Amino acid sequence: MKYLFIVLLLFVTSNMFAQSDKKSEKILDQMSSEIKQLNSFYIEFTVHIKNPATGEDSDQEGIGYIKGDKYYATLDKMTLISNAIKTWTIVNEEKVTYQSDVVNDDESMNPKKLMTIWEEGFKSKYVKETTLNGRKVHQIGLYPIHPDEVNYHTIILYIGKNNELQQARMKTKDGSIMTYTIQSFEKNKSVTKSKFVYNPQKYPGYQLIRD
Repeated sequence: MKYLFIVLLLFVTSNMFAQSDKKSEKILDQMSSEIKQLNSFYIEFTVHIKNPATGEDSDQEGIGYIKGDKYYATLDKMTLISNAIKTWTIVNEEKVTYQSDVVNDDESMNPKKLMTIWEEGFKSKYVKETTLNGRKVHQIGLYPIHPDEVNYHTIILYIGKNNELQQARMKTKDGSIMTYTIQSFEKNKSVTKSKFVYNPQKYPGYQLIRD
């Protein structure tokens, strides 16, 4: 479950770039501006998790529909749904759905943070122009302003010349490297309101646990 939460923390906030250089700031501001102008968007992504110390080396796939503060997201065998009032976390292996109220803080699970995490709590640094999958991209490093409060020390963003996030790599304090790659990004994707509401009829036999 923790990997889905970390992914969603990579999808808000307040335009603070403490000690950031102007080049990285400009690129990140442009990307944020374009995302916030969208009515909705859809993403497909993969997550590669590697930790030499534990021997973990795994891949997972996920998708996300985002419209304002509403979202529907899946990763491996988990699903998160939110109508901006309630959030439902569906754990298929356990056949359990956890329902909770939306909490509007920095720790809330909103997939939109994957696309705007850099806006608060980080200093950013332009590293270099490089290539990723044959495409030219900007490489930008994010470093938490309060490192004692998080379990990672560095996030590296790879941003295309079209101001779209291509990949993010999170380096954690336990030696893990989590690589999130955007496989598909569709702007203003049409999506019905029912997508953002939990329908128990689609999950027969699931236990609903309310916080």
